[in-house]
Formats: sequence, C-alpha cells, structure tokens
Amino acid sequence: MTATTLQFGLTAFTTFLVVVDPFGILPIFISLAKGRTKEERARLVTRAVALGWAVSMVFLLGGNRLLDYLGVTVHAFAISGGILLFATALPMLFGQRAPLQSPDDKEGAGGDDIWIFPLAIPLLAGPGTITGILLLTAQARGSMGKMGALVLALTLVFLLTHLVLGVVGGQLVRRLGPESLHVATRVLGIVLAALAVQFVLNGVTGYIRFLDPR
Repeated sequence: MTATTLQFGLTAFTTFLVVVDPFGILPIFISLAKGRTKEERARLVTRAVALGWAVSMVFLLGGNRLLDYLGVTVHAFAISGGILLFATALPMLFGQRAPLQSPDDKEGAGGDDIWIFPLAIPLLAGPGTITGILLLTAQARGSMGKMGALVLALTLVFLLTHLVLGVVGGQLVRRLGPESLHVATRVLGIVLAALAVQFVLNGVTGYIRFLDPR
C-alpha cells in the first residue's frame, strides 16, 4: 500500500466515522431498544449493522450508476430519510412505541423491525453516509488500491459501530433504570425530530444548489 493510498484510506475512515457517527446513534438506539433483553438487543445490533454495511457497499460499488439509472439524486434520499425519521420521532415524543411482535409470531416474521428502520436506514446507511461514499468513490475511480482502501475503511467503521452499540449500549441500558430511559426517550425524540428536519433542509438546499450551482 503506497503512502498516497494509505493517506486516502485514513481520510476515508475519518469521513465514514463522522457520517455514520456510532456514538451519536448510541443514545437513540438505547431509547429504541428499551425493554428488550440482552439477546434481543444483540440481534438488533448485528442485523442493523450488517444491513447498513451491505447497503453502503452497494452504493460504494455501484451507487453512481444506480442513481443515474433510477434518475434519483442523493438529495432525494436526504428528504425522504428526514420525513421517515420524523415519523419515528413522534411516538418517542409522546411516550408511545410500536407494539412488539405477538407471541404467535415467529422470530423475524412481521414484528418489531427497528433494526431495518430507523437503525440501518437511515441512521447508519443514511444520506450523509451515502453522500460521503459517492464523493470518495469518485476520487478513487480508476485506482484499485484506493477502492480497496475504501472497502476496508467502511468495514472497519461498521465493525466499530457494532462494538459501540453492542457493548457500550448494553452497559448503559443495564445502568439506567426504567424512569431514566423513559425521560431519555422523550428528550431524544426531540433530538431525532430536529435531526429529521435537518435532513430535509440539507436535501432541499443541496438540490437547489444542484439545479443552480452559481
């Protein structure tokens, strides 16, 4: 690995770490996963991280071609992701939760799928992550070494995310009581709503600049 490739890989790792933001997602995950057992939380984390990594890899390997084929901009991802996140924040604000799967449901069939939305998409593999991937793949185009560094950097960040949500998150859940988690859920509902609005604003302003780059 050349010095240029190594520097590019470090830049990619830093960029992915900032946009995935495992420590920023941690309190939201704790609120969403409250009331679940240690084993259930572990399954949520593993599935969410695996799906987030897979979606990110799809965009890393062929994101520009896919978006061009569909005629969709990354700004549309930001706006739609923000709207969906806001819908998630409302039940948190009012102390409501989607019902868990019934005892008659089989594991993974129909019930609680927060590992898909909002954890994997759009919190892990969200507009910021996809935008960062598209920008970095454009810089790495034509260089197998840089593409390999991108894959490695993205994988390391998602492994770190799994560690943060699984280990650190589990310890915090055990230390916080039910009342503390209830209060934290309300507060973080406000934070998540604000994040959702910011996604929409970023998408709108980014699309305006895309149409008129002056």
